[in-house]
Amino acid sequence: MIGTWLSILPPVIAIVMVLTTKRVLLSLSAGILSAALLVASFAPGETVVQLGKALAVSFWDDGALNTYNIYIMVFILFLGVITALVSLSGGSRAFAEWAVTRIKTKRSAKLLTAAVGILIFVDDYFNALAVGQIARPITDRHNISRAKLAYFIDSTSAPVCVISPVSSWGAFLIGQLAIILATTSAVNYSPLSAFLLMAPMNFYALATLAMVFFFAWTDVDFFAMKDHEKRASETGQLFDPEKEIPGQLKDEFPEHKHGHVRDLVVPIVTLVGVTLAAMIVTGYRIGGELNLWTIFENTDVPLSLVFGGAAGTLAAVILYAMQFRVNDTASAGLIGRAFVSGVKAMLPAVLILILAWSLTHLIDLLETGLFLSEAVSKSNIPVGFLPVVLFVLAGLMAFSTGTSWGSFGILLPIAGTIMVNAAPEHLLPALAAVLAGAVFGDHCSPISDTTILSSTGAGSNHIDHVATQLPYALIAAGISAGGYIILGLTGSVWIGLAGVAVILAALFTFWNMRLARKTAAAAAE
Repeated sequence: MIGTWLSILPPVIAIVMVLTTKRVLLSLSAGILSAALLVASFAPGETVVQLGKALAVSFWDDGALNTYNIYIMVFILFLGVITALVSLSGGSRAFAEWAVTRIKTKRSAKLLTAAVGILIFVDDYFNALAVGQIARPITDRHNISRAKLAYFIDSTSAPVCVISPVSSWGAFLIGQLAIILATTSAVNYSPLSAFLLMAPMNFYALATLAMVFFFAWTDVDFFAMKDHEKRASETGQLFDPEKEIPGQLKDEFPEHKHGHVRDLVVPIVTLVGVTLAAMIVTGYRIGGELNLWTIFENTDVPLSLVFGGAAGTLAAVILYAMQFRVNDTASAGLIGRAFVSGVKAMLPAVLILILAWSLTHLIDLLETGLFLSEAVSKSNIPVGFLPVVLFVLAGLMAFSTGTSWGSFGILLPIAGTIMVNAAPEHLLPALAAVLAGAVFGDHCSPISDTTILSSTGAGSNHIDHVATQLPYALIAAGISAGGYIILGLTGSVWIGLAGVAVILAALFTFWNMRLARKTAAAAAE
C-alpha cells in the first residue's frame, strides 16, 4: 500500500470532506485515520500506534522535541495575546480611526495590504501572520471581507518568497540548486545565478502577484468571494458569524478613549524588528559567516518568531500598564484576562495545524509524493511538454500533501535528472515549473500550513478562505500552464512569459469591461 495508488486516498478523503462538509477538524481526522490504516496495513493495534505517533509528531519527533512546530504554535498563541492586549488598550480602535483619515478609500486599503504583503518577504509564516495584524484594522474599517484579506495575504506571501533570494525560501532553494547543479557539467550556472534566472520563469508567482494588484485596484470579484464582498459592503459583516473564526476574540473588554496609535504600532513594529534581528543572529550563529546568503540559509525562523512574539507581547503589556494612572478601567487583572482570551482565540488554529501536520507525517510514510513523481519519470513524455507536466505534477503533489517544501525536496532532484539527460537547455525552466506548481498546489490545499496561517492572520474562516481563493488560484494556474506550453513549443522563456502577459492583459480587459457594463446597468435602474 505504501508507494502505490492507494497512498493518494487519505489526502483525497480529507480534501473532499473539507470542501463538502465544511468541517475542518472532522475532515482532517478522517484523513488521518485512513492514512494510519493504510500505513498499518489495516492491523488494529498498529493503526492505534500510528495514530499516536502522528498526533505526537507536532511535539516529539525522531527522539527529540519538535521545536520547529512547537515554536510555530507558541508564536501563534503570542499573536493572539498581542491582538487581545492591543484591543484592551484601545490601540486597534485608535489605529483604525487614524488610518481612515489617511487611507480614505477601499482601493487604497487593498493596495496597501498587497504592498505590505510584498514588503514582508523574508518568510511566508512571518508574512501570513504579520500582514494580517497590520492590515486588518484598515481593511475592517473599509468593509473589506476577511476572506478577501486572507486571499491578499496568502497570494503575496509564498509567491514573493519563492522568487526572493533574500528569504528563508530563497536560501533553502539555492541550497537545493547547489546539489542539483553539482551533479552535472552540462550547465555552468552558480546556484545563486540559477535562482535569479528562474525568477521570470516562475509564471504562477508572477501571474498571481499581477492578479492580486488587479483585484486590489478594481472591484472585480468571482463566485464565493463576490458573495463575501457583497455582504461586507452592504451589511458590514466581514465574515459569517455562524462560522468559527481563528483569532477572533470572544471576550469583550471595557471601552475607553485612552488608546493611542502607538498601542498597536509599537507592538507590531517590535514584533517585526525583533524577529528580523533574531533571524540574522540565529543565522549567523549556525552558519558562522557574516554573509547574507549564509545567514538566511541557516536562520532559525520559528525560534526567531518566538522571540519576536515575546517582545511584541511585552511591549503591548508595558503600553497598557502606562494607562493605569489615567484609565479608570485599566487593571492588572485585565492583562491576565487578555492573555487567556488571546490563547483561547488561537487554539482552533493551533488544533487545525496539529492535525494537518499529523496527516502530512502519515502521507510522507505512505510515500504519496514519491509515487506521483515516479509515475511521470517512467512515462515517455515529449521534452517540450515536460515543464507543463512538472508544473501540474508539483501542483498535485503539494495539494495532496499540503507542503510546497516537501514537493520541492522530492521533485527538484527528479526534474533535474530528467532534464540533464533529456534537454539541459530546459533545466532551469523545468525547475522553475516545479517551484511554480508547488506554490499553486499549496495555495489550493486546505491541509497546507501556510493556508491555515493565512486564514488565522486574516481572521477568516479557514474553509471560506480555501473556497474563495481556489478559483483565483486555478485561473493563475491555467494562465501559467499556457505559458509553459508556449515555452516548451518555442524553446523561449521570454515568449512564454510574453504569452502569460498577453493572457493576463486580455483577462483584465474583459473583466473590467464586464464590471463597467454591470455598473452602468445598475445605475440605469
